Amino acid sequence: MRIAHVITRMIVGGAQENTLLNCLDLLHDYNDEVLLVTGPALGPEGDLLSQGRAGELPIALLPRLRRAIHPRDWAAYRDVKATLKSFQPDVVHTHSAKGGLLGRAAAASLNVPAIVHSVHGAPFHPFQPASAREFFRHCEAWAGRRCHRLISVADAMTDLMVDAKVAPRDKFTTIYSGMEVEPFLQAEKRRAETREKFGLGDGHVVIGKIARLFHLKGHEDLIKAAVDVVQRVPNVRFLRVGDGVLQAELRAKIEDLSLEQHFVFTGLVPPSEVPNLIGAMDLLVHTSYREGLARALPQALIAGRPVVSYDVDGAREVTITGETGVLVPPRETAVLAAALIELALDERLREQYGQRGRELFTDQFRHQTMTRRIRELYLEVLNSQSQPPTREI
Repeated sequence: MRIAHVITRMIVGGAQENTLLNCLDLLHDYNDEVLLVTGPALGPEGDLLSQGRAGELPIALLPRLRRAIHPRDWAAYRDVKATLKSFQPDVVHTHSAKGGLLGRAAAASLNVPAIVHSVHGAPFHPFQPASAREFFRHCEAWAGRRCHRLISVADAMTDLMVDAKVAPRDKFTTIYSGMEVEPFLQAEKRRAETREKFGLGDGHVVIGKIARLFHLKGHEDLIKAAVDVVQRVPNVRFLRVGDGVLQAELRAKIEDLSLEQHFVFTGLVPPSEVPNLIGAMDLLVHTSYREGLARALPQALIAGRPVVSYDVDGAREVTITGETGVLVPPRETAVLAAALIELALDERLREQYGQRGRELFTDQFRHQTMTRRIRELYLEVLNSQSQPPTREI
């Protein structure tokens, strides 16, 4: 098959990692012709493609394809359409809000036989003004009529999109976001070395959080909960993996609470370092207010680490209270603190939850499993007699 993936930017992030692995699997395991269409990797997260992992994957870099809404979006649409017209794909698979909107519109106008969009997270959410939320919901519904199928990274994403009347339920398929699982299975190997690098001793209980230092990630909630955790578990250390615009503000709050000796910031790290960092942790906490299904959760479980997560979007599909970790109501910092204290004080329980998570999710989150299921979906669309999506733009 000839398959074009369209995504707004290839920053260091879950949706981008998912897309790159899918492209490389199609290229190497199935001998498909693959083209990755993307805009510049602008932002503090870093450029995923600059790390050399794309290898010989053909890439069409379109400078006018950007994340933010801009008057040049019409020109970006023309660029995407011209690129697809030249490539003549059998399948166009789009990702992200802007890439999904422009990519699906261009593919539909060209009568591409199979048009698929992945929902990594909804672009509309309760934390937006009502007018913005309705605008983005309308955009997704418009684009939803211009593709044959939609892939959700969690069942919760399907429920959200169906409830918002983006598309009917039978248009969705859940395929969990794949990853390289072997490094996480081996995460323990460099535990001592990694802990020493960040000043963490054998006697410390390390609670990790992997997230951009950005809004809606719940960083302030974790700092508030940390006050109670430190009182009960003085040897606790919070390992913050990631960087972002809130770093100075968060550091100031930590200092105001005299918690600076309990927090360690790694800064921006390449994805290849994440398994070692999870191996250095004793458990992982996830406090984002919205996220399709944070990759850090299955990554930690595959590494044998229990998780404590806010009950948002797809988190409950891997965070199973009493089995792989503890699910907490969002913003309930006292409940969050209690869950962290319980696991920090009970090594046996941490091991039990972590082992169960590894058993449940290792195979489910292999990128080869993801790509096989996605390719089966492509073939299903290509072999069906379904009507083409709406063409008008």
